[in-house]
Order: sequence, then C-alpha cells, then structure tokens
Amino acid sequence: MLSRTSEYALRAMVCLVRYIDESPVSGKRIADATGIPPKYLSNILSDLVRAGVLTSAPGAGGGFAMVRSPKMVSLQEILTPFESILGPSRPCPFGNEVCNDEHPCAGHDRWKHVKEVYAKFLSDTTIYDVSIQHADGNGLNQRKPR
Repeated sequence: MLSRTSEYALRAMVCLVRYIDESPVSGKRIADATGIPPKYLSNILSDLVRAGVLTSAPGAGGGFAMVRSPKMVSLQEILTPFESILGPSRPCPFGNEVCNDEHPCAGHDRWKHVKEVYAKFLSDTTIYDVSIQHADGNGLNQRKPR
C-alpha cells in the first residue's frame, strides 16, 4: 500500500526516534542502521526537511533531528510528501480522468471509504506510537523518546 520511498521515510524516522538522545544523527548512521541506500536516503531526508518534519545541520557534528517530539509527529505528516493519495490533488487510482463525488467511477465509493479509514489511521498515529518498545517485548525501539 505504501511506496518504497514512503517505507524508507518511515524507517528513517523510526531510526531518528531510536537515536533521539544523540541528535543530530548523521545520514550515514541512519543509512547504516536502516539499510537504505545513502543517495536515496539523502533525497528522502531532504524532502522531510522541506516538509518541516526534520531539521538538518551541516558539518562534522551535523545531521538530522526531529523538529518536534515524536509524540507530536503524525504518520500523515511524514508520508504526505511521498504519497499522492494523501496530497491535495488525489488522482483516481483506477486511472479515470474524471472521478469525484459528483462524477464517481465504478470503484469510487468503495475506494473513498478505504481512503478515509487510511487517512484517519495516519492522522491519529504518531511516529512515537510505532516506535516504542511495548511491555510484551514487541516493538521497534529499545529507548523511550523524550
């Protein structure tokens, strides 16, 4: 359901949550920790900086840091730069040139429901929610973000 770029963006953000006490985190460290190709990662991180999710600091001690607490950054904010379905102009996934509430395609009503549920999940879920270590031992992170 997500593009590879979006998956990599989420992976990079989970990594930043994991190393939040060591911010800023270098692009190389993020690439090494996530397995994302460095050049690809660089483009993703730049897009997240432009979107206002991250800040960047150049130089030897530089890297990337979250602008706000992970508890305040929704998955929607992270994914919007990479997923056209989340943007202001949402194309019909079935390729219909005209597809809207007034002129729906055959799959419009069903797809509209899926988009609404998906959008609610992304807006209600933070990067913290998907990064924390759960009490049962299942989770992506060993550290608790601030």
